[in-house]
Amino acid sequence: MDFESVFDRFRDQGLIKKVAPPSMDGAQKAALNRKGNELFNRGDVEGARRIFLTTGYSDGLIRVGDRYSAEGKSIEALRMYYLAGDKKKAEPLIARMSALIQKLMGEEEEK
Repeated sequence: MDFESVFDRFRDQGLIKKVAPPSMDGAQKAALNRKGNELFNRGDVEGARRIFLTTGYSDGLIRVGDRYSAEGKSIEALRMYYLAGDKKKAEPLIARMSALIQKLMGEEEEK
């Protein structure tokens, strides 16, 4: 497997895209965050994620990341933790992914 060609497909795409948050007042953010919490509690994780990304609600993003992690969606969980600024939860995922990449590269070198 040629790792360069695999990663070339993603050169122009970022793992994590960041944009400036829309301007909204505190009352609007609070109302949206309440709606996001309501959606999350009803099981609509994707709807909640969209709202939490819009408002930048870090606690909500962390909860979405926790759900993704429990579902085995490590890259998605890492994105949520990164955007929430939670290094403590992101670092173990980064370490696991790094170990996996090192293992794959070691197997490739042995061929």
